[in-house]
Amino acid sequence: MTKITKILIANRGEIACRIIRTARKMGIATVAVYSEADAHALHVEMADEAVLIGPAQASESYLKVDAILDAAKRTGSDAIHPGYGFLSENPDFVDKVENAGLIFIGPSAKAIRAMGLKDAAKALMEKAGVPVVPGYHGEAQELVVLAGKANEIGFPVLIKARAGGGGKGMRKVDNQADFPAALSSARREAKAAFGDDRVLVEKYVATPRHIEIQVFGDSHGNVVHLFERDCSAQRRHQKVIEEAPAPDMPEDMREAMGAAAVQAAKAIGYSGAGTVEFIVDASDGLSADKFWFMEMNTRLQVEHPVTELITGLDLVEWQIRVAGGETLPLSQDQLSINGHAVEARIYAEDAEKGFLPAVGRLLHLQFPEGDIRVDAGVRAGDEITPFYDPMIAKVIAHGTTRAEALGKLAGALGRTEIAGTVTNAAFLTRLCRDADFASGRLDTALIDRNIASLTERVTAPEVITALAVLAAYGMVGSGTEFPASVSSIGPFEIWGAPKRSVTLEIDGQNRSFTVEREAASDWRMAGEGLAAEGTRLEAVRRKGDDWSFAAKGISKRCRLVQNGTEVAVFHEGLTYRFGKPSGARADDLAAGGDQVISMMPGIVKQVLVSEGQEVKSGDPMVIMEAMKMEMTLAAPRDGVVAEVLVSTGAQVADGVSLVRLTGEADAA
Repeated sequence: MTKITKILIANRGEIACRIIRTARKMGIATVAVYSEADAHALHVEMADEAVLIGPAQASESYLKVDAILDAAKRTGSDAIHPGYGFLSENPDFVDKVENAGLIFIGPSAKAIRAMGLKDAAKALMEKAGVPVVPGYHGEAQELVVLAGKANEIGFPVLIKARAGGGGKGMRKVDNQADFPAALSSARREAKAAFGDDRVLVEKYVATPRHIEIQVFGDSHGNVVHLFERDCSAQRRHQKVIEEAPAPDMPEDMREAMGAAAVQAAKAIGYSGAGTVEFIVDASDGLSADKFWFMEMNTRLQVEHPVTELITGLDLVEWQIRVAGGETLPLSQDQLSINGHAVEARIYAEDAEKGFLPAVGRLLHLQFPEGDIRVDAGVRAGDEITPFYDPMIAKVIAHGTTRAEALGKLAGALGRTEIAGTVTNAAFLTRLCRDADFASGRLDTALIDRNIASLTERVTAPEVITALAVLAAYGMVGSGTEFPASVSSIGPFEIWGAPKRSVTLEIDGQNRSFTVEREAASDWRMAGEGLAAEGTRLEAVRRKGDDWSFAAKGISKRCRLVQNGTEVAVFHEGLTYRFGKPSGARADDLAAGGDQVISMMPGIVKQVLVSEGQEVKSGDPMVIMEAMKMEMTLAAPRDGVVAEVLVSTGAQVADGVSLVRLTGEADAA
């Protein structure tokens, strides 16, 4: 065995903080690496030492192998933990770490390579006796071969990129006639995403559930499974809410899936934490003969906390011990399931606008207290930048039953307060309470089917709008019934009338209101969206960010946070955001007029037009990338390209003009 004394964490954010907490508990020193954008990040503050490794772009910092190895050497680290993402499943990185005399806290390069390509991995699993989805995983890639295999399998089928994941390079095909176009599209996307346009063809499972098994191996040949997680709540093939164990899982199926996962891990001599993912046919309930191997993730998963909560284990501690040469702490018969756990990922993204990633400074951040686990890599004052994944935190709840865990999670999400950027917290709360999801009627299309109700815009109640109008311009002081700050609107003003006109931005539109103080702590607000006679708030009190008032005889409490440009009101589990006008909004400009405008900070991946080119409304003009999301900006109207103001590779800010139009395109 080798005692690990100092770990360099080749990652950032939430997972880096998570690893640091366990290492500290074990008495192991930690080293953080960071980019220029993360100089003041939480993981940098938490670690014992920290090393700057490059500019903000991940390709110049967190993916720079030489810089990471140099940091390990300079700090005297004896092990590297890759976290997840970035270099965690890069076998060449593993080789370089070990060649440098360091311990890689994860599987061997050989195991990672064995599972790195979907077709080779499935061929290996077939040989090992693990159930595999019926399909074609061969080397021949000609259209006639792939189309013939699709016919043999039977439509509908899935075309899938052999390298990578996340739904890129994946197409469902319902009939032979659509196969050639779908294949071309999948190949283009796979080539762009993974540098490899080869595909495989599989039988499409009509009512699929995504159930994965957490496995753990050591260097002594021992492998166990730590039961299953259900990750069927997905959007665009990305997991949204994960839970353990899987709802309605028959015991014989759990045993069969666990045995198959262990068999898969043993087939490649696996050591460390890994996840074997299966697709399950749930069209007629769960059954031990209706699950098939999809892929193996050779790293710790984002959703590992739900497994920790139902088993009472620390998987990062297991990783460190196994990497140091120890045997697994427990055998299979010593492992058991306790209760139910559910995890939701809070992202800076706008669910009402197609889950567009967002940026911003976290001006206010408060997570729920009590029997709730929160894994976060940020704190109040930190900035969500366009350079990395926009996850803010994972909120995880545990209960004796699934219903109890879901109830706790929904309540915790409702008590989470975030100001400074838009988040998906309301969407997650609705999903927890969705009738199908709450009852366990799961499949991977559930969110898509219910997307309208899950992302429906909620209009602020009249009294909340009135409070925002009152609070936005500092007309109520803190901690006193008749604060000095109201004198600017009081009856003793020289100009007399106790009124003030204000403007707020609501749903992208500037709206005008009047504020009138009727008594020391009674106010009346009038304007669009309020009652014709105005909305009256009585007994208004404020203590810091906590407000209380009465409206129509009903007392209410809420929290209100503001900065120079935003007012956020947290009330009854929802967040209402109001703005103070500061010029045109980027998304308004992008929706029409003469310009194509960047909707958020990002990198220009491709310019699709040139000066003098005629375009029609909706034609793609610029492809941008921000926060791992690619978006295509389209022409706002018919016209002619007058100027192209950016080039491929340019880093642009929010609201920047990218292309300018003039005139109108000639009629076709």
